[in-house]
Amino acid sequence: MTLELIDETVQDGARQSEAAKLLGLNERTLQRWRTVDGGGDRRRGPNTAPGNKLTDEERENVLQIVNSPEFRDLPPNQIVPMLASRGVYFASESTIYRILREEEQLAHREKSRPATKRHKPDELVASGPNAVWSWDITYLKSPVRGEFFYLYMVMDVWSRKIVAWAVHSEESSEHASALLAHAYHVEGVVPGSLVVHSDNGSPMKGATLLATLERLGVTTSFSRPSVSNDNSYSESLFKTMKYRPAYPSGPFTAIEAARDWVAVFVRWYNTKHQHSAIRFVTPDDRHSRRDIEILECRKTVYEQARARNPERWSRNTRNWNPIKEVVLNPNQTQLGQTG
Repeated sequence: MTLELIDETVQDGARQSEAAKLLGLNERTLQRWRTVDGGGDRRRGPNTAPGNKLTDEERENVLQIVNSPEFRDLPPNQIVPMLASRGVYFASESTIYRILREEEQLAHREKSRPATKRHKPDELVASGPNAVWSWDITYLKSPVRGEFFYLYMVMDVWSRKIVAWAVHSEESSEHASALLAHAYHVEGVVPGSLVVHSDNGSPMKGATLLATLERLGVTTSFSRPSVSNDNSYSESLFKTMKYRPAYPSGPFTAIEAARDWVAVFVRWYNTKHQHSAIRFVTPDDRHSRRDIEILECRKTVYEQARARNPERWSRNTRNWNPIKEVVLNPNQTQLGQTG
């Protein structure tokens, strides 16, 4: 097999000496192998067992110790230090792990749940309004220490428009279900065309909400537990809200006061805020696609300015083309392309 691999490499244009060197061989060794028994890798490996190899009795002793009532729920990296404190050493941690693996006993040895690998959510691409929504809940301070009002907010990822919001005194799947169903009907969403992304909290995965979204033909997407970046658009929206100069430095006096303040913020955000990620148009203009005319007008203004004074422009005019697609949780390929 070794000679066949080297021959294939040589046929592809490599030098035999270099190919042999990669395998720890030299050309004279290859020539000798080819003349004996038709060729073949004649390396045999060591003829004797390593001097540090555990005996069968020692190996059995390892298994008895790690499977004893005292240690059967502990991993080797806990067992070895404990025995060392008692003046006992019988094998290294790596040796114990290897023996357990060979005996098919290398499994989670604690009562707690084993670590679960969380996969990043699938990439979601929005090329128009009402294709991908992101929603979340944030705390608003109430007059009572330790108690909060809860702001539910739904954003269209493509346009950044806040399509629905509500403030309640508790978190619940029922409130979320009512809010999203209302937004769905107000926006006239086509069944099967919308994906709703959220965090992994209990209100987001409540039976009432999931049943409502399934009935409406909405696909759900969830962040990994405790990974806020998976829902970055909603997180960014809440940061924008709470860093507004008008945001109260103290608690809201009542839930009605919280609702009044949020209503003013949403109106400003949707109709006045020139959003930097969508070419400095308002979310409302983009959601209704008025941004196309607005950006075309800006482009014309810049082209006319350049025509009047071309010496002042060393490069192209500012890019006023509309953003065609918005991606939530881009994959690595997308990150590389956009970076």
